[in-house]
Amino acid sequence: MNTILIIEDEILIQQSLKKLFERRGLKVDVSASGKIAIDLILNNHYDRIICDLMLQDISGFDVIEESKKKFSAEEISKKFVIMTAYNSPQVLSRANAYQCRLLNKPFDDLEEAMRTMTE
Repeated sequence: MNTILIIEDEILIQQSLKKLFERRGLKVDVSASGKIAIDLILNNHYDRIICDLMLQDISGFDVIEESKKKFSAEEISKKFVIMTAYNSPQVLSRANAYQCRLLNKPFDDLEEAMRTMTE
């Protein structure tokens, strides 16, 4: 894994994750906007896409849906890691439909979260 896209509108979380990944030698792009992230996804290569569900402009699910223009369902399940502070049954059910890894915020264990995001 070499290149990661972080889609997170909480700038402190976004920048903290960016620094942690860069320290591990990874190239990191970031976006606080889901709409800008879609453009990045469609026009660049990412090994992993870490996406918050509740963005200011659109939802993380919207980002995943738009990514279907480029990726198969299997590729989406491998590339995307969903982050959310909202783990209602509806959110969990929809996330499971994409078969993406799901991380609850705030992270209980940062090292474990980093492993989930990069494995």
